[in-house]
Amino acid sequence: MSENPRGFGSDNHAGVHPEVMAAMAAVNVGHVHSYGDDPYSAAAIEKFREHFGSQVEVFFAFNGTAANVLSVASINRSFNAVICAESAHVNTDECGAPEKFTGCKLLTVPTENGKLTVEKIEAHVHGRGDEHQVWPKMVSITQATELGTVYRPEEIRELADWVHERGMYLHVDGARLANAAVGLGVGLKEITGDVGVDVLSFGGTKNGLLLGESVVFFSPELAESFLFIRKQGMQLASKMRFIAAQFTALLSDDLWSRCARHANGMARRLAGKVEGISGVEIIQPVEANGVFAKLPKEKIPLLQEEYFFYVWDEERGEVRWMASFDTAEEDVDGFAESIERILKLERGRS
Repeated sequence: MSENPRGFGSDNHAGVHPEVMAAMAAVNVGHVHSYGDDPYSAAAIEKFREHFGSQVEVFFAFNGTAANVLSVASINRSFNAVICAESAHVNTDECGAPEKFTGCKLLTVPTENGKLTVEKIEAHVHGRGDEHQVWPKMVSITQATELGTVYRPEEIRELADWVHERGMYLHVDGARLANAAVGLGVGLKEITGDVGVDVLSFGGTKNGLLLGESVVFFSPELAESFLFIRKQGMQLASKMRFIAAQFTALLSDDLWSRCARHANGMARRLAGKVEGISGVEIIQPVEANGVFAKLPKEKIPLLQEEYFFYVWDEERGEVRWMASFDTAEEDVDGFAESIERILKLERGRS
């Protein structure tokens, strides 16, 4: 069987990092208690506390949608609302799961770069306490954002201070938190607990894991009912050691940053290779592992025949190219060569 070619569709398309696969194999011995009552799960939680703070409470789930939905459910009641960017994954790519399973309304904010600011969200908190309106109780941001941009620590702190002053909470969808931290040159805690984040969905599958996401609470009192919320949410893994072992590997020997650093570097390499090609316009700063570009619409299908990637906005000809921990330089260079060749060929025919 021939090797599946590496494209630029998603960092979810990549396989499992060998160190993560080895970690799962290493715990595949003997019998241990189920549902997280095992030494491997306890060891993984200690790794989280090394990176995020000794006070954090950590819970594992199967996927990112569940981590986000259960994070919302842990703090909000059905008459509450969550403020998020219009482009947020919780709004665009979770099939209405946040609303269905929590009863909460999402209040969305248009942005040009995927990032929320106090000025953009403050209109949504007018009328809090009015029984005729939903009551916003949480702001959810994505780090790195769905447009590949990154919140700086001071931007998160400003949001956190503002929501806390109003008795609200700040949630971070951290599916690509590692890429954001590496892009900023900071540790994981510096853009979460240190700047006022209350609850974090910390991703693994986009950074070398087979499966598994986690929910991290920076205030233990917020986690008091989460054991029951997770069980009702059908996210309690019986053989949790296999999820936990992956996170132990990810948070050991700098693997989380090694994977993210490589992916980010490949995204920057791709942007550098294509930004001078006539017909290619980079439309967002490359701050993590994604490149967002605008192309002539008629060229996109021709390129997709050679390298897979997603169209972000079909009407405007905007595309997304994602790099992964296993993206190779030759993948990037070959893709850039295809872009240049196909765009030149089509210009010659016009």
